[in-house]
Amino acid sequence: MSVYGAAKIGCTKSGVWIQISNAARSVILSDVARHRVALKCDYLREVTTRLDKQISKQSISDQMRRVRSWKTTPELTVRRLLRKNGIRFSGRNTNLPGKPDITLREPKVAVFVDGDFWHGRQWSTRGHASIEAQFNGSKTSNYWVQKIRRNMDRDCKATTDLVKDGWRVIRLWESDIHKNPEKCIRTIMQAADLPSTYDEFAHVAEKTCAEFFAGIGLMRLGLEKAGWSVRFANDIDEQKFEIYRSNFDCSDGHFVRGDVHNLTSDEVPTVALATASFPCNDLSLAGSRQGLQGAQSSAFWGFVDVLKKLGSRRPPIVLLENVTGFLSSHGGRDFSEAMLALNRLNYTVDPFILDAAWFVPQSRQRLFIVGVSKAFQSAGPAETQQFYESRVRPKALADFILRHPEIDWNIRKLPIPPRTSVLLADIVEDLPTDSSAWWSASRAEYLLNQMSPKHRSIADLLMARKAWSYGTVFRRVRNGKSMAELRTDGIAGCLRTPRGGSGRQILFKAGNGKYFVRLLTARECARLMGANDFVVDFPLNQALFGFGDAVCVPVIEWVAKYYLNPLVGELIRSRVLGGSPSSARTSVAA
Repeated sequence: MSVYGAAKIGCTKSGVWIQISNAARSVILSDVARHRVALKCDYLREVTTRLDKQISKQSISDQMRRVRSWKTTPELTVRRLLRKNGIRFSGRNTNLPGKPDITLREPKVAVFVDGDFWHGRQWSTRGHASIEAQFNGSKTSNYWVQKIRRNMDRDCKATTDLVKDGWRVIRLWESDIHKNPEKCIRTIMQAADLPSTYDEFAHVAEKTCAEFFAGIGLMRLGLEKAGWSVRFANDIDEQKFEIYRSNFDCSDGHFVRGDVHNLTSDEVPTVALATASFPCNDLSLAGSRQGLQGAQSSAFWGFVDVLKKLGSRRPPIVLLENVTGFLSSHGGRDFSEAMLALNRLNYTVDPFILDAAWFVPQSRQRLFIVGVSKAFQSAGPAETQQFYESRVRPKALADFILRHPEIDWNIRKLPIPPRTSVLLADIVEDLPTDSSAWWSASRAEYLLNQMSPKHRSIADLLMARKAWSYGTVFRRVRNGKSMAELRTDGIAGCLRTPRGGSGRQILFKAGNGKYFVRLLTARECARLMGANDFVVDFPLNQALFGFGDAVCVPVIEWVAKYYLNPLVGELIRSRVLGGSPSSARTSVAA
């Protein structure tokens, strides 16, 4: 055991314990720094590591204790102006959800004064694309990011609980109070004057979703991982529904199976978000390219009709997903018509493209569009048209945005998505070589002979290795001849539905002078979609149809985490939630 004044460091076989006081911290640091080079004992190396961590935690704790959580300068400003306007109120109420900073009892109004840093606004006002970017280079970045996200989640829960209990809730940013305190006071006074009708748009804080074209439920799975809950789901396909209900509880009747064109507004509950992964058959480069007028992809217009029928209950946020061929369908006319249709429903739109290969070992580019109700957006200066090219908005999409000023865009800065280290070999099931899943020698040889000389030479190199390697094969028609094309970069090709037999992706295993061939299993398809634990006890073709039409789970989780959740945090601020629908949907004009 070593003793540094009021600090004690002990080493035992079972671990290391450290006890320090604030007075000893600087002494410990300097002493350890002088002797760190000479430390040879594994125990003492562990001591220094744990000491650094404890000092870091101690430093954070010291900072936290110095931060005032109530009676802050912005809060005192609001109190002073309320008194000046003759509004009677009470201070912090610790008995209510979220502990509102200011409350009015008649009517029931709860006011929160939220710090920009603590509640997730400062990163955006500083021009960053994410909370993480605000802490680049910080040793304690994980601590702060997790804490801020927990605060954001608690803000939504407290707001939801208060509204359900009959309160009208106002959440004010401290920076807005500094900038325009009179406007903030008018918002509070507005809340006091509103009729008591429940505001359906308060659901935005509850993060509820209606899932159209739900398929097997991977959109739901991704959203739930980011704190959203599905209140309604719809799809026409019975076999996909069979997989859906094997993975999610449908006993409450939230899943309505049937044609989207036949849905009524009464069947769809009031929610914050509506998602639509509508059929891609007529938009895909591999499809008929009949566009939004095609038999399948025209289901988009059924979704638009549902939004129209909902009227004032229309979700404030919509999320569309489809193939990137949507952008070029009919020379871009289909995409333009779809965006203008959302504009007519009072949504601004923001498109971006994500590739599943950034999250899982599967190449799967998809086009996403987020629409946000203009009723929830603060009026501001018109955005200057600019070129938005980035990793999530490649040149073709950036060009389209720039060339279509007639569309009401609302482009949001997004962070750079991650790069996964998971490869195809990491998700492959270890099936014994005598499994019936492997093809016969003659069938496997036939596939090998379908390869071009280039692809065959790659296959031969894999077979010559002393370790097993994996690749995937698609059959494609080249110059009127069926060819087997081998991919060996550790990434699977895009999972497709097995229509006509060409969509089945083949696994090629080679090494030690041998090779084996089989179709990807349902479990491997689930892993390629980021749904590792999904129930897949169904015939292979049924599973392939389900996964081929689905979304990649971690991609949706990323969209929710870096786009939808911060957006909700913005939408619940500086407006009345819980008053009348006609008045509370927008904040008071300056």
